[in-house]
Amino acid sequence: MNVESTIEIKPVRELDAVVRVPGSKSYTNRALIAAALADGKSTIKNALFSDDTQYMATALNKLGISIEEHLKENAFVVHGLGGHFPVKEAKLFVGNAGTAMRFLTALLTLAKGTYEIDGVERMRNRPVQDLIDCLNRLGADVSSKYNNGCPPVLIKPKVLVGGRTKMKGNLSSQYFSAILLTAPYSRTSTQLTVIGDLVSKPYIDMTINLMNQFGVEVENMLYKEFLISANQKYKAIEYEVEADASSASYFLAAAAIAGGRVRVEGLNKDSLQGDVRIADILEQMGCIVSSDDHWIEIQGGELRGIDVDLKDTPDIAQTLAAVAVFADGKTRVRNVRTLRIKETDRISGVVTEMQKLGVTVKEFEDGFEIERSEPKPGIIETYGDHRMAMSFSLIGLRTGGIKIKDPGCVSKTFPSFFEELGRLKALR
Repeated sequence: MNVESTIEIKPVRELDAVVRVPGSKSYTNRALIAAALADGKSTIKNALFSDDTQYMATALNKLGISIEEHLKENAFVVHGLGGHFPVKEAKLFVGNAGTAMRFLTALLTLAKGTYEIDGVERMRNRPVQDLIDCLNRLGADVSSKYNNGCPPVLIKPKVLVGGRTKMKGNLSSQYFSAILLTAPYSRTSTQLTVIGDLVSKPYIDMTINLMNQFGVEVENMLYKEFLISANQKYKAIEYEVEADASSASYFLAAAAIAGGRVRVEGLNKDSLQGDVRIADILEQMGCIVSSDDHWIEIQGGELRGIDVDLKDTPDIAQTLAAVAVFADGKTRVRNVRTLRIKETDRISGVVTEMQKLGVTVKEFEDGFEIERSEPKPGIIETYGDHRMAMSFSLIGLRTGGIKIKDPGCVSKTFPSFFEELGRLKALR
């Protein structure tokens, strides 16, 4: 094994740290879509610069939307063309960026051209058929290139008409966000009905909130139906992205695991980002939470296991798994089946790597259960998944000899994660 492909986490106890994490990936990519559709110059401040957002920006540039990158200011300047796309034929590559794949699939039904969107091998196994079917019912011509319901996706020049459509709610909220972001530019109004219960509702709230800030209204009927009127246009604005709650979760959890306190700036508990719920969950597990309009702080305490449903916040499941290792009793994480179609099968990945460390863990179809254990040193396989790398590194704050393979995979959403983790200091 190449030594350079791993990083060892150094234990540290009783933290005393203030951290500022990058801007939200979810808000950044949504803002890039809205700004591209707006007419004029939009500035996206405190934007996240990572693999996922670079794939989105690069794709939009390739479609003829001029995007300036100001790295020192963490800002994108987007010159929107009011729903027009000069380039009428393109092959786009989005790596393993699920938001880019799904949002662009919907967006390009407006572009009146012929396009192919592809990604890495794992992306070619991530289903997108329900979104394709929904778009086609709205008048588009979208297909799976190999007729297997997965990327590469082909879009042909048949304009999105709008109308009534429906989609299963238990697969991915990103399918719904993709339709919502695009529907204002369809020829007629769009009525989108949810079949069953909608997962990850906070991400829908984020989408609608961002659309509102860019000047577009969505009628949300208790997450059972969404109405998007046609002939609405996004306005070119200056938009500031708040700190990423998913990225913040690792540092808040660090205080729970290592003890002491960690404050994350640029985020508050009233954020629409569902992953701020990590603070309330850590409080249930025995930590002390403080917050104001501009920060959230966790102070570690005696941890106890809980039974928790993370249907609306699946991205913090792996973070919680790391905390659960050190919590008295058992912690059961439920209702996160959607993790099986993420960057890797995250349920299976958590169970496999916990077993490698000697942790008592059970796998369920919809989640896992972890019992307090004394983990042993080990080398963690990350499966190319940024959240596997970041969450399992937290165990190394308390257990020596934890090494993370392929640490560079965190560049997907948080390129400086290990540098920030290394800055965590103990109380003096």
